[in-house]
Amino acid sequence: MRNFNYSEIKVRKWDGEVVGLIAAIYKEVGKQELYLKQQPEKLGRLIEIAKIQSTQSSNAIEGIVTTSTRIRQLALEKTTPKNRNEEEIAGYRDALKVIHENFDVIPVTRNYILQLHKVMYGHMNNPYAGRTKNVQNYITATYPDGHMETLFTPLAPFETPEALDRICEEYNRVIGNHEAEPLIAIPVFIHDFLCIHPFNDGNGRMSRLLTTLLLYRSGFYVGRYISLEAKIAKDKDLYYDALQASQVGWHEGTDDATPFLKYLLGIILSAYKDFEVRVELVQDNFSALETVRRASKQKIGRFTKQDIMELCPSLSVSSVEGGLRKLVELGELRREGVGRATKYYRLN
Repeated sequence: MRNFNYSEIKVRKWDGEVVGLIAAIYKEVGKQELYLKQQPEKLGRLIEIAKIQSTQSSNAIEGIVTTSTRIRQLALEKTTPKNRNEEEIAGYRDALKVIHENFDVIPVTRNYILQLHKVMYGHMNNPYAGRTKNVQNYITATYPDGHMETLFTPLAPFETPEALDRICEEYNRVIGNHEAEPLIAIPVFIHDFLCIHPFNDGNGRMSRLLTTLLLYRSGFYVGRYISLEAKIAKDKDLYYDALQASQVGWHEGTDDATPFLKYLLGIILSAYKDFEVRVELVQDNFSALETVRRASKQKIGRFTKQDIMELCPSLSVSSVEGGLRKLVELGELRREGVGRATKYYRLN
């Protein structure tokens, strides 16, 4: 089995792009701390939107979907699941809630990872919830002509428990001894977790839950206000490409996690940038029209009503619709399409 040793993280020379991403994230962390001290009571709506988007997006990446109305009701615990998809969605919501409310007392160990997996399947009768895999799994791709190809073979079931223990031990050692930058150790841990692929099902969703947990435990709280899962889902092909590139040579210990590291750091930085934009719109006492106007100026090219609603969490749907309608009348925006296909773009 592969020899896990995170000491190399400390001694390795990372390229300028990695160093630049980390420096930029820390700069944004400082800004976020300032915002949180100023008017924390106004950020509740951001938290609510992030919960909904995270619950929806992490499941959607795996093809687990329901209507937008049901997603909102499930994410905010205002209904009970009606089918298998909704049971899986509700389970992810529950696991995410556990992390949000208890991250500081959830150690990074195999036992706790198994418990989170069990919570994620808490609405289903899954005999392997909270247990490592009992059959070999494979990372495959299906091509347009219908043929399938194995891209990566994770560890065998008998190797999995020990491997989970090892990556947890190594991660806790380098973080606890301040031997490694958390923003490097976290993506490396998640990359190894996905290569181990420890469960029969739910590995992708668990990796995103663990990303949130590890970031929170190291003081990076942006996922509470901006959904990291939604950002991954938006360009999931880039996620899979980065992961595949980083898996080459993993079993032999000759892999290079840099592509996945850069990808995840980019997602984190983008979330912090979004937080800065959204919190400014929340905190300033603009009229509804002016808030929508300022939000529209943050968009390049075509955008939807939903895009503006995400930037204006303090406004109701009717206020956003009214603001967009007024900006069209004033000649600042052009509207095209009808119904759900309606989009807007700026004229200046």
